[in-house]
Amino acid sequence: MRLIHNMTTIAECSSADYSPANRAIKIVVIGAGGVGKTALVVRFLTRRFIGDYERNAGNLYSREVQVDGEQVSLQVQDTPGVEISNNGAVLPDHVSCFLQWADAVVLVYSVTDRRSFELVPQLHQRLSQCSSVSVGGGVGPPVVLLANKTDLLHMRCVDPQQGPLLAGTLGCAFYEVSASEGYSQVHGAFHRLCCQLAKQRPPSPAATQPAAAEKRRPKSPNMQDLKRRFKQALSAKVRIVTSV
Repeated sequence: MRLIHNMTTIAECSSADYSPANRAIKIVVIGAGGVGKTALVVRFLTRRFIGDYERNAGNLYSREVQVDGEQVSLQVQDTPGVEISNNGAVLPDHVSCFLQWADAVVLVYSVTDRRSFELVPQLHQRLSQCSSVSVGGGVGPPVVLLANKTDLLHMRCVDPQQGPLLAGTLGCAFYEVSASEGYSQVHGAFHRLCCQLAKQRPPSPAATQPAAAEKRRPKSPNMQDLKRRFKQALSAKVRIVTSV
């Protein structure tokens, strides 16, 4: 995948960034605070690494990209770091809305932060709950598990084999990356996810217009029979009044 625009900066998206003719791919990136979510998004979209970001900004970024020859509008929702309390993850309501909005989810933990790794199953469970509500109990969006900061070997506290084991348990793809050291690993993870989404068929127009489909739905036989009986009764009452 190549970026169509030569981006030197990355800004929040606006309505001008979208092209209605292009298909949209929507990805949300979620994880504990300080795991490098924003660094990963910026590295993927701009090839650049910036060591210092505004924490918990939660920006939505949009870029026109090409995936397997198809031009699409890629929307990546960065999210504020999920807080971890003694009772587990504290997931704000707007983050739950992001999970329902997304076509795919990237779960991020840092290999230098054990609690961020232990948070992943809780986030995956919340994702499953949100997906069951938004799609009526159907199959949820694709999920990718990213282990970031692999360059900090002296600070590592999550063993290399634990990531793939967790991903296997959750049934998702897994990648170990370093946003600070290189672009290719980060690009490869997001690129494969975009290709997977691009191969999926977009929803049919009928599926996106439930109200119109509801209007065209034929009436039930019981309702039709009830209306027929009502008309017969009304006609009989009119005949009685006329004869009197």
